[in-house]
Amino acid sequence: MADDLLREVERIRPTLEECGARAERDRMLPDAAYDAMLDAGLFRMLAPKAYGGLELHPGPALHVLEALARIDSSAGWNLCISAATAAFAAWLPKQGGDELYDRSPDTIFAGGFFPPGPSVPVPGGWRVTARTAFASGCQRAQWFAVPLIEVDDESSKYDPHTQDPPHILAFVPRDEVDIVDTWHTVGMRGTFSADVSVDDVFVPERRIARLEPRSERAPAFSGPLYGTLPWFGTHGETAVSLGIATAAIDRLVELAARKTPRYTRTPLHDRARAQHNAAKASALVDASRVFLHSAISQAYADAERERWCSDATRIRCQLAACFGAQSCAEAVDLVYEAAGTSAIRIEHGIERHHRDVHTLTQHVTHSYARYEDAGRLLFGLPPDFFLLEF
Repeated sequence: MADDLLREVERIRPTLEECGARAERDRMLPDAAYDAMLDAGLFRMLAPKAYGGLELHPGPALHVLEALARIDSSAGWNLCISAATAAFAAWLPKQGGDELYDRSPDTIFAGGFFPPGPSVPVPGGWRVTARTAFASGCQRAQWFAVPLIEVDDESSKYDPHTQDPPHILAFVPRDEVDIVDTWHTVGMRGTFSADVSVDDVFVPERRIARLEPRSERAPAFSGPLYGTLPWFGTHGETAVSLGIATAAIDRLVELAARKTPRYTRTPLHDRARAQHNAAKASALVDASRVFLHSAISQAYADAERERWCSDATRIRCQLAACFGAQSCAEAVDLVYEAAGTSAIRIEHGIERHHRDVHTLTQHVTHSYARYEDAGRLLFGLPPDFFLLEF
């Protein structure tokens, strides 16, 4: 099944390549790119079988995401984020999941986790007011996950043990959401990861997800894929870094075959430094890929046995995510150095890979702080990042 999707990615390559420059210019993926991905069945790749989705093993799904990102980073990222956001519907009542997927397994999602907005429980649901950042692909999303915190008499309610707010998401349809264009960035420009807000919107209880660690999941999300949460989303993000870095190496190989640096006689492909950088970059990407797939396979095996990942697996999954994103950035740095002034020219594409891959190292799931969290878990301490509690 994954092989079929990989062939579909190649089939839509011309459309994605044609849309790449427009995505950079307009700061969002063109509709033609979304329509091509929908036609290829990519948005149903990680959707539940109960709703007509494919519910792939996350390992093959990562290969598909990497192949897509190798063509266009924004396309790979927005597909990944849609699937990762949708997965939190596992904490909804059955009726909520049924509503989200009542039209098609090709439903597109967007949303975020911070900051939670002040919201009030009312009979049958909640009155939700919230504004969240980094809602990648929000211009085409049909459903949005927005974080909320319960307020009572103007004070917020916190967990008495952790002093943290409970982690609650409300799923809100597109016609009740406002998009706030805040997306002006150095890298990943084409993802249109803008802010989204809702203002005093009623959300029925069936569309409220309370993200409680190791809790039961809705029937449609009971398979082992969803027991790997949040890792198939987090690792999908790292797969995008793999695709970017591999594309950068491809560009260097193409460039080296035809470039002789100015004022010299030695072609680029005959220069030891270029050879060294290309080889080391390839090693970094390959090592990252192996680690990533090994960790997600271990998470899936855990979920098959225990429904959730073990503590040891969570550590390994977080390390694989951080190591992959940062190693891919190092690999692109090597390409950038070897390419010389060609690396700064837009027509060669390397400068975009450089911007994009470094932007992803700043993402909350792959940043320096997540290495600290993995170390905390190694030392038997609770993590600082709530997604590592699952």
